[in-house]
Amino acid sequence: MALMIASTTGMAPASAATTAAAPALIMGEVDGSARAQDDFFWHVNGAWIKAAQIPADRSSINPFVELDEGVRTRLHSLIEDIAKGKHKTGSEEQKISDLYLSFMDTKQIESLGLKPLNAEFAQIDALTDKQQIPALMAWFNLRGINAPYAIQVHQDNKDSSKYVLDIGQSGLGLPDRDYYLKADDAKLNDARRKYQLHIEKMLRMAGQAHAADSAKAIVAFETALATIQWDKVALRDPIKAYNNIALNKLDELTPGYDWTSYLSALGVSGKIDRVIIGQPTYLSGLNQLLQTTPLATLKQVLKWNLLSSAASQLPQQFDAEHFAFYDQVLRGVPKQQVRWKRGVNLVDSGLGESLGKEYAARYFPAQSKTKMEQLVANLLVTYKNSIDTLDWMSPETKKEAQTKLALFKSKIGYPNQWRDYSSLQISKGNPVANLRNIRLHANQTELAKLGKPVDRETWEMTPQTVNAYYNPEMNEIVFPAAILQAPFFDAKADDATNYGAIGVVIGHEISHGFDDQGAQYDGLGNLRDWWTADDHAKFTVKTAALIKQYNSYSPVAGYFVNGALTLGENIADNSGLAIAYKAYQLSLGGRPAPVINGLSGDQRFFLGFARSWQNKMRDEESIVRTKTDPHSPPQFRINGTLRNMTPFYRTYDVKSGDKMYLPPAERVSIW
Repeated sequence: MALMIASTTGMAPASAATTAAAPALIMGEVDGSARAQDDFFWHVNGAWIKAAQIPADRSSINPFVELDEGVRTRLHSLIEDIAKGKHKTGSEEQKISDLYLSFMDTKQIESLGLKPLNAEFAQIDALTDKQQIPALMAWFNLRGINAPYAIQVHQDNKDSSKYVLDIGQSGLGLPDRDYYLKADDAKLNDARRKYQLHIEKMLRMAGQAHAADSAKAIVAFETALATIQWDKVALRDPIKAYNNIALNKLDELTPGYDWTSYLSALGVSGKIDRVIIGQPTYLSGLNQLLQTTPLATLKQVLKWNLLSSAASQLPQQFDAEHFAFYDQVLRGVPKQQVRWKRGVNLVDSGLGESLGKEYAARYFPAQSKTKMEQLVANLLVTYKNSIDTLDWMSPETKKEAQTKLALFKSKIGYPNQWRDYSSLQISKGNPVANLRNIRLHANQTELAKLGKPVDRETWEMTPQTVNAYYNPEMNEIVFPAAILQAPFFDAKADDATNYGAIGVVIGHEISHGFDDQGAQYDGLGNLRDWWTADDHAKFTVKTAALIKQYNSYSPVAGYFVNGALTLGENIADNSGLAIAYKAYQLSLGGRPAPVINGLSGDQRFFLGFARSWQNKMRDEESIVRTKTDPHSPPQFRINGTLRNMTPFYRTYDVKSGDKMYLPPAERVSIW
């Protein structure tokens, strides 16, 4: 039910123009307990937050969650319809049906017990020499099981026309290295203690001898990994993470480690002669750690990761204990999702584009794509104009920026070609095997790209994903169908609210091409310095000011936003909002915006923006995100950006002394 927006404190008078019915995107009651000039997030969303209930099986409630719940319901109906029929063996329908029904058959899962893991455990028990570990690491990597290092196939950052294999740090069971290393943080220490107890309980249920000693050794090993890992800020540097090394030189980095066996077991021998090593110091340190750690301890670590990775497909006691730690302890979620939702998520992760074909056909109208194409085109034109008028950037760098912008590609709704699942093996009766096969198929599909031309039609998200992204290697912005609905987008809604909601999302994704990471890539997706030294220095001054601003924001007492970790997203948030506002003004064509229910166009723009980021989150989840999430908390994605937005000051008459106020000299404007 939609309610008319109540009178808001301190709004600047709306300019005279025509009035019309209020669009759904801006309906709702504002909260009079907070002035717009002091806390715009709470002013717009406070009433909603007070009334909102976080679902018992979620860590937060917000438009993303609400839309995702709707998507899950639609997918459930689609999957249930498929599961009722009989299908040809090997068809996508057969795979969807068997994957879902096998997960839902809890009686069969209970009867199997740990039998699906017996062969995997035996493989580890059979290890007699550390020289056998590299081949086993490949087996783990292929099946997406947590291991001390992980693999990824992506475009070469120095030659985006070809694919490369990237090897990077991994292996932790807790969300971040800080959980192992921050001795002065009581909450993180408690999580680490409970993690060790969780491991002990899981091993004991699995019948492992000396479970307590094993759990202690496993946590000690992961702590050693954490000690040599790069932190998440360092991981954001694409230059430092680009270490193109010939295979015959790997022994200099990791003496004695059998990369030949590893690459052979991975199935890429003869296909590549170089690899990208993301964190060389970590890999070198890991090699030393593997040499000094007893084989018995390494076998315990490997067995634990096998067990943990399969927990959701195992009997109820393992599934419940896995949930109790990873969701209840770490994220504060009191109740596990009903099984059908988890079954839908499993099918979505394994056969997402198969579901996506039907989802897009049923739920993504043609007019939505047309409207989005117009909005994206308007935002790109506005970005071009904005670059031309930057007073801090030289003509040389502007020319490079414009060249990159002109090469941007947008993808909207769904892909032009769909993923091939013909080699994916799914059968009834063994959910663990199905899970392993899903990840094996996904990784083998990626590895098969090595040595082949880059496919620029692939998507990293399915149509039913409520999100959007920018890919610097492709220089593309992608908007799946599921995010193109209210409150982010409504083809029938007022332009002001659409620009304030989906327009900001579009501007945000474009701006990632020019954030602190994206600005290091050119229009072809290659790491190349296209900045003059003076312009880069000015850019650094601006980003340093943004880091300082966000470092002062605290979502939970004692925990602050990491301004360096969130820098890229904060640049995209601030620039995306500014560009969307300019695009909205451009769309008016010099005409006054209509007044709707007493609200000016600018007011509706900012209200649409703030409504799209309404959020209520459990403290435990907020703490995890301060350590792991490159995005700022939603309240600062609103207030933090608006404090830098001069048109907001005019619209809401923000003055010195108001909490939203920043002196003009402290406001950061980049793009």
